[in-house]
Amino acid sequence: MVTMITVENLTKTYGAFTAVDDVSFTCKPGMVTGFLGPNGAGKSTTMRIIAGLTPAGSGSATVSGVEFGRVPNPGTQVGVLLDASAQHAGRTGREILTLSAMTMGLPMSRVDEMLHLVSLTPEESKRRVRNYSLGMRQRLGIANALLGDPQILILDEPANGLDPAGIHWMRTLLRGYADRGGTVLLSSHLLHEIEVIADEIIVIGQGKIIAQGTKDELLQASGALVRAGDDTALSVALSAAGITSTPRSGGGLTTEAAPEQVGKVAAAAGIPLIELRPAESAGLEEMFLQLTNESQREGSASAAAPAQTVGAQA
Repeated sequence: MVTMITVENLTKTYGAFTAVDDVSFTCKPGMVTGFLGPNGAGKSTTMRIIAGLTPAGSGSATVSGVEFGRVPNPGTQVGVLLDASAQHAGRTGREILTLSAMTMGLPMSRVDEMLHLVSLTPEESKRRVRNYSLGMRQRLGIANALLGDPQILILDEPANGLDPAGIHWMRTLLRGYADRGGTVLLSSHLLHEIEVIADEIIVIGQGKIIAQGTKDELLQASGALVRAGDDTALSVALSAAGITSTPRSGGGLTTEAAPEQVGKVAAAAGIPLIELRPAESAGLEEMFLQLTNESQREGSASAAAPAQTVGAQA
């Protein structure tokens, strides 16, 4: 059985509002796929549809070739963590894992294995979840997702609430999982963590795929990043030379021309440069801001679509 996530022409509307608009992508075994986008871009809705929690309007989302609802004993095939704060607050961490293990027909020894894996102590496992920090809830949620030893993981903001040591732990865990052949779909606002761990990246904005490909493909864009004493004058000079430039967040310009060309135009126009470097060194944050600059919803999604709770940063 091929353990892939396949999304084809997926669309979801809420009245006149389109939350997901003709989205298609594939998450392959042995890879961590980073799912990026501004708030309200459609990430959580897409992941909920994949996990069978929200019906699609049109198109399809399958895991291992079938819809999630048709997967036999799904917890042993697909591990899901979409909201660590949605766990039963009145139960203990151990009770939550025990009930999941019973549902999946797993030995109780698996509960202890997972508690140890996510570093929840015996004392902590006996506390009620209402007394857990967000970071502890995330660890418990990851333990629950991994309990059935699935081949696919779907995680929405799993680092939310984790301290730096916890984030490093999660990164190592997911990298090892993928290296053993597992398939990971990971949504996160921590761009550096995605840059470190992801093999492939999907960027979504206003419900549409803006860009997708391997990390190297997306980060090795041609062109130059330049900052001048007068960016406006440089933009005019570049335009006169037939070179298109785009303002960057925080100042400066991005252009598809090589740094040498940009430098010659600036020198000819007598414009001193503060910074000039190849675009590929911009990093994931710069790429993300450029790609999503025109697709920010600025809160419109929360007003138009049903609320989807995500745990707040601790």
